[in-house]
Amino acid sequence: MSAQESIAFLRRRGLLVAMFALAACDSDTTPIVQETADGSGESLHLAPTGGPGGSRAASTRDPGYKLGPNDRVRIIVFGQPTLTGEFTVDGNGTLSYPLIGNIPAGGMTVGELQQTITRKLEPDYLVNPSVSAEVVTRRPFYVIGEVQKPGNYPYVTNMTILNAVAMAGGFTYRARKNDFYIKRLDKSGQMVRVLASSGTVLRPGDTLEVRERYF
Repeated sequence: MSAQESIAFLRRRGLLVAMFALAACDSDTTPIVQETADGSGESLHLAPTGGPGGSRAASTRDPGYKLGPNDRVRIIVFGQPTLTGEFTVDGNGTLSYPLIGNIPAGGMTVGELQQTITRKLEPDYLVNPSVSAEVVTRRPFYVIGEVQKPGNYPYVTNMTILNAVAMAGGFTYRARKNDFYIKRLDKSGQMVRVLASSGTVLRPGDTLEVRERYF
């Protein structure tokens, strides 16, 4: 074998070793899914939870949005000030409401929450109650990995991965800047990793993982 052939062989071998090392470093066994071809950021295997929307009028612009932990909801019962106010869905997906008690609001749309409250108030407490609800504040998103300030941040309309990284203080010098994972629950409640790019739009409750580069 000539010197040039030896060098080429070692380079190929080094590349293969590096690829195997990179795969070995990814010890996360969370299933990986693809985003859709339309670039909406929806996973092929995830239930739609609505696109990004404003925090105030989420119930009217995004009727498919499903409530989850740390969402804050304003509920208004006409003529009933003691039943009107803002309520937060807790970490178990439960909303505590006067008279009714705990409501399993996690996974409900705002419309479903309204219907649930109406059914539970009528007829034991009120006759023909008029109930409305809207999302006041959506649950935060999270940024972990190679950013300057990992943590949770308030959800903002049309928040892309690049926007989220900027909110988290920018990349570290070790960060991989061209591909990312988003962790979220699928419709069965299983945690998955969605392959994403810098322009992918985040959802409330997402966890953005900025990985480390190795070369």
